[in-house]
Amino acid sequence: MRIPLILAAVPLLWQGVARAEDVSQRLDAAAVTFSEIMAAPDKGIPEDLLDKAHCAVIVPGMKKGAFIVGAQYGKGFVTCRGKDDRGWSAPAAIRVEGGSFGFQIGGSETDVIMLVMNDRGAKRMLESQFTLGAEGEVAAGPVGRDATAQTDGKFTAEILSWSRSRGVFAGISLKGATLRQDTDDNEALYGKRLENRQIVAGAAKPTGPGRKLIAALDRKSPQEHR
Repeated sequence: MRIPLILAAVPLLWQGVARAEDVSQRLDAAAVTFSEIMAAPDKGIPEDLLDKAHCAVIVPGMKKGAFIVGAQYGKGFVTCRGKDDRGWSAPAAIRVEGGSFGFQIGGSETDVIMLVMNDRGAKRMLESQFTLGAEGEVAAGPVGRDATAQTDGKFTAEILSWSRSRGVFAGISLKGATLRQDTDDNEALYGKRLENRQIVAGAAKPTGPGRKLIAALDRKSPQEHR
């Protein structure tokens, strides 16, 4: 009886390994996406906004029509700053569905970055499900090295958002998009089923790819800047 049970477990084991590799590769892509966007001369996210951000969300390769014509879908990660000088937290997995992601820029795949600018927005972002615009204020983020010259209206938003498609980087409005925590990907990454709020509170230590993303954020906005 043991042999059939072992054979039945092998496909599940391989599925788990494949999922863990996929999540790790996506984390690598998130780190590269953030670094490339911030390295663009005068076209990146304003560093003064990044210094003030409570959380950062990076979704590499949002896809249009991945499952349903006209739909948008992507997987990414959220990391938040600790209040006790822990720096950026281990990344927690999220799924993003629906909304308007600025695909009018061109192309069927778009990188998306969001900054959460206050505690209220951070709490909402870490809920199991959160709809942008319906439950919280979201606005297209300004582009450039210095945000002080931008309109004051953007600074009242809980969440600022940007997209990059075919090399074009711009602020976009994500109203209507739904963000969900992905506990399956969290389990694949950390070996146990954790909610996002637990991960950013310190329940998990970052893996190798996670440390790359944290290092990329630290290079542009270390904890001591706040």
